[in-house]
Amino acid sequence: MIDSFRALRAVPFRWYFGGQVASASGTFVQQTAIGWLVLQLTGSASALGLVLAAGGVPSLLFGPWGGTVADRFDLRKLILVTQATYGVLALGLWLAAASGRAGVPLIVAVSVAGGIIGIVDSPARQAFVSSLVPPADLASAVSLNGVVMNSARVVGPALAGVLIVAVGTTPCFAVNAFSYLAVIVALLAIRPLATARRAVSHSGVADAIRYARTRQQVWLPLVMMGFVGVLAFNFAVVLPVLAKQTFHGDGGTYGLLSTMLSVGAILGSLAVGLIKHPRRTYLVFTAFAFAAGMALTAIAPDVPVAAVTLLLTGAAAFGFATLASTAIQLHAAPEYRGRILALWVFVYLGTTPIGSVLSGWVSAQGGPRLALLIGAAACLVAALIATRVHTPPHIDELQAQESRKPTESKSQNVAE
Repeated sequence: MIDSFRALRAVPFRWYFGGQVASASGTFVQQTAIGWLVLQLTGSASALGLVLAAGGVPSLLFGPWGGTVADRFDLRKLILVTQATYGVLALGLWLAAASGRAGVPLIVAVSVAGGIIGIVDSPARQAFVSSLVPPADLASAVSLNGVVMNSARVVGPALAGVLIVAVGTTPCFAVNAFSYLAVIVALLAIRPLATARRAVSHSGVADAIRYARTRQQVWLPLVMMGFVGVLAFNFAVVLPVLAKQTFHGDGGTYGLLSTMLSVGAILGSLAVGLIKHPRRTYLVFTAFAFAAGMALTAIAPDVPVAAVTLLLTGAAAFGFATLASTAIQLHAAPEYRGRILALWVFVYLGTTPIGSVLSGWVSAQGGPRLALLIGAAACLVAALIATRVHTPPHIDELQAQESRKPTESKSQNVAE
């Protein structure tokens, strides 16, 4: 398991890792509070789905173009601007909540503004990781980057649950606003490795799509996540409804379920860090396990059982996501990485508006258990698609060797 942390040997990545843990934890504190506040204001699962969907609309419409920006500008300076802007939005939401003006329209506006920033921020942050470690440690860095977010999924909802029960949702927004100071300080201290300099590209999204189509290790994870992202990764909609309406719990119940999902997510991401090369077999296995976890959660009779099944679900879900993201980063040439990761963010997060609306509607009509079963079916479809794809045995190792050459363009297509 220690080998999972080998990327932390690089000082720039250690700075980045620490700053992102603090900032991401604040983000999930706010996300948890928003979910609970919207349910309090509206009492509607469908309304919650629509509010959460609003933040993903910009990415759904324009997400793939964010990678074009990431491939053309200095990533560290770009991320400093996006993170500072996130902090300003969180500060505004906190002040509005403190004055009693944080209604649904304002929450939607903040979510949309955050979604616009995320079009550039998400692919830029993921591409930035490759400049912080030697090429041989990239898989570990991508895994630990997933651990950053999944650790935040533990700390954030747990802290939010305590704050909601003790003092309400307003302080949650303050926590998020001040958490951005940590990531800004870290980014100011970071100096990317000289060996990881990348070529700047001036081509567009269409060129990146053509590039992805020639590499199975790029397009297959994208296709699989296309199914899983829309119908399975909707925990922010399903879990509050499961906690409040199915199990008749409070903010603490929601925090517990979210925390167990996140503990599993950390374990799954760390396990991926042990893998030197993310093969298709691992993607298939985690997709099947994700389906099993969601199905078991759907039939859980009470909170303790659901907590255990969500542990399995989190490990499988984010193990799958981390494997897929690692495969894409390893097999995408540096000059295409920002745009390829923008496509990844699009199918992973940009489809949130569709998934949130569907899951919210299904939860309102048939309950959150049905929404979980539909998500399990989507995972099965993704796994079955991958089992039908034929990969010549030598391709994985050949393209893995190519991907470790940080400045060499992979212009030669490999037959599939």
